[in-house]
Amino acid sequence: MNTPNLGYRMGTGARTGAVYDEGLRQHLLRVYNYMGLGLVVTGLVALLVSSTPALYVPIFSSPLKWVVMLAPLAFVLLFSFKMQTMSAASAQAMFWAFCAVMGLSLASVFLVFTGTSIARTFFIAATMFGATSLYGYTTRRDLTQFSSFLIMGLIGVVIASIVNIFLGSTALQFAISVIGIAVFIGLTAWDTQTIKEQYAENFDAESRQKLAVFGAFSLYLNFINIFQLLLNFTGERE
Repeated sequence: MNTPNLGYRMGTGARTGAVYDEGLRQHLLRVYNYMGLGLVVTGLVALLVSSTPALYVPIFSSPLKWVVMLAPLAFVLLFSFKMQTMSAASAQAMFWAFCAVMGLSLASVFLVFTGTSIARTFFIAATMFGATSLYGYTTRRDLTQFSSFLIMGLIGVVIASIVNIFLGSTALQFAISVIGIAVFIGLTAWDTQTIKEQYAENFDAESRQKLAVFGAFSLYLNFINIFQLLLNFTGERE
């Protein structure tokens, strides 16, 4: 008498699990799509500016370069403080604006390094990022136990980078690059696991959209930083 009912419950559980897995897959697909399109926007802006003297000369030969360099940091702070209150549409608009500003900042990379070394470094960074993000998605280990260490490492890298702008120390830059790559690789795994765990099937469309944008923003930042730090090792100057 109980067997049919048990079978029904088991079937319902299986269908619910399948629905959740499909929803999670679609959510992660949205996150990576946003991130990928953001990188495209950044690359196009960087190429446009670096190939147009009328744009890069006034920027990088004047104090305006400091505004360009610090503007992405302002976006990061704004995202951090406003993420809970802004709408999905506002978050998306700010994300695209941030990607464009980051492209403006990264135009200097195309002026300093050869195109071949940039492409090679991008491929290496993409491989490292992809493998680490996959680990963060598949591992059953709770990566939050490393969160304090990673955040402290991130703060240290940021402070050391600012100090080295004035010192110009090659040895310090080497240490920043090594430690920074390790920190952002760890953050990639942690952020991927967090994005996966934050997903909830009963979220409304607005919440899912915001979650996807903020997830893409986190992973985008990790990738860009890995790419920039790797250039210190693999980049060939013009």
